[in-house]
Amino acid sequence: MAVQPEGTPCWADAMFGDLDGAKAFYGGVLGWTFGESTSEYGNYTQAYADGKAVAAVVPPMSGQEGHSQWCLYLASPDAAATAAKIRENGGEVLMEPMRVGDFGTMCLAREPGGAVFGVWQGGVHEGFEATGVPGAYCWAEVFTREPERTDAFLTAVFPYRAKRIEDDAVDFGMFDVGEETVLGRMRMTDDFPPEVPSYVNVYFTVADCDEAVARAVELGAVLRFGPMTSPFGRFAALTDPQGANFSVIDVTTTEGEMPRTADA
Repeated sequence: MAVQPEGTPCWADAMFGDLDGAKAFYGGVLGWTFGESTSEYGNYTQAYADGKAVAAVVPPMSGQEGHSQWCLYLASPDAAATAAKIRENGGEVLMEPMRVGDFGTMCLAREPGGAVFGVWQGGVHEGFEATGVPGAYCWAEVFTREPERTDAFLTAVFPYRAKRIEDDAVDFGMFDVGEETVLGRMRMTDDFPPEVPSYVNVYFTVADCDEAVARAVELGAVLRFGPMTSPFGRFAALTDPQGANFSVIDVTTTEGEMPRTADA
């Protein structure tokens, strides 16, 4: 799979205090199998769907224990240059660009609205080996209480064209790279408790949303929203047993017309 265009979501991982528990949960819900952990890279463990690398799980490094969350990485041809742009546009670099062997170069950052994300400059590891198939990454949305700041930041750092859904009932933005819509942005309403920080919500594809939700709940997840059928698919939002938010979506089950969009 070729290196993705700049700004395209290209990888996802999460830190879990109970790595075996995370493997059992996501293996049960998404059908993942797992590769060997390598101590050289902090026991970073890749997850596979049908033999293709789709994500990774890792135990926390010393001092990083706490709330588990999924981190979405956006592709960059030059992680150091992207880190500079992040600073110039009001973001915070949490981890300076770091070369990971021959795999590539990573960087962690926080956008002005508070959501943490990663930057990945691919080497021999170019990112997702599959997307949009059961068990693989499908979509992501930045949930933020400050959409104006988030939108301005994202379009300044990455070569995005911003759009918005024409609906007075929801403040939802989308970002295109070329002709492809690669990322969403949702304004967090008062439905979210004030202590919930901004975050990036990652969607994984499933063959049957209701079945995946039932299995997730059975394995200790909390159902936050749905299942609901939309023009994009039938989806639900969950929190896994270690506190990481994620969503599942069956893209084959749709209902309603696609929303109208306008340039932002």
